[in-house]
Amino acid sequence: MNRPILAILSIGIGIGVVGGAILTYSLMRPQREAPAATATATANAPAPRRPTPEAPRAGAAPPRAVARAPATAKAEPEPAPAEAPLSVGILRIESDVPGAQVFIDREFLGAAPVTAASVKPGTHRINVSAEGYDGVAETIEVSPGPRDVMIKLKEVRLDAKLDVLHKHRLGSCKGRLIATPQGMRYETADKDDAFAAPLLDLDTFDVDYLEKNLRVKPRKGKLFNFTDPEGNADRLFVFHRDVEKARDRLKKGDPAASQ
Repeated sequence: MNRPILAILSIGIGIGVVGGAILTYSLMRPQREAPAATATATANAPAPRRPTPEAPRAGAAPPRAVARAPATAKAEPEPAPAEAPLSVGILRIESDVPGAQVFIDREFLGAAPVTAASVKPGTHRINVSAEGYDGVAETIEVSPGPRDVMIKLKEVRLDAKLDVLHKHRLGSCKGRLIATPQGMRYETADKDDAFAAPLLDLDTFDVDYLEKNLRVKPRKGKLFNFTDPEGNADRLFVFHRDVEKARDRLKKGDPAASQ
């Protein structure tokens, strides 16, 4: 072999030996950790710049505002419907005698106190009664709405009237007897015979049914003999009965009803 060829082979062998040595060293050398370098590079990296909004060009339309949906308002509760005005009367009937029987227009309602919940407006008749007391009847006007009605059975009520003929020794005169819890009076054109006295100030008060005569003598007054102008003894008897009943109750201390 000539020398040039040997020289080339020698160079090639030498390059191969050197390359193998370098490769062997690279494989056997421990690798360096990269995270620290990466963190340092990230910390030193400049912060990204926000894009600067471009100024509107001359003549360009202004940017439209983004419409936002209005906030939904809370629904308010609907107002309660107004109550319709009452078209009937509501009567609460009481009595000074508990348990008294109450009637409206002759229909039994119940024992007092009691409520009539639906009474038509207009005129109505109330009757209240209890054992040991005179019954009370009242006519009332009922209007729509509630109303309290008090019936007092313990009060002495009396409204008696009687046309009479007063007998004199010589002749007679006509007049009218009127009795209330406050007293009795005789109204007549003859002023000498007219009188007025409390019911408990009558010294004489009696009736003779057969004689058709009613005798009345006020305290510190004269004796009157009354007859019915038509000779009806029944009217004299009824008048005497009603007045005498009121006198008995007043004597027991029952209060007189106001007129």
